[in-house]
Amino acid sequence: MLQQSNNTITSIYPIGNQTEELTALYCRLSQDDKQEGDSNSIINQKKILKRYAIEHGYQPYVFFCR
Repeated sequence: MLQQSNNTITSIYPIGNQTEELTALYCRLSQDDKQEGDSNSIINQKKILKRYAIEHGYQPYVFFCR
């Protein structure tokens, strides 16, 4: 099951007999930024999204960058 809120998508998945929520944090690389690896844009997006997730109780979380 997926629940969406702003820039986060929360997925509920089974672990054994328990269900746990996992928040997906999505970062997007600009087409103008041709660097290999994590650019400054991605690094900054991760910092902002991580802070938001922690402050609003969206843990555990995982990053998806494109």
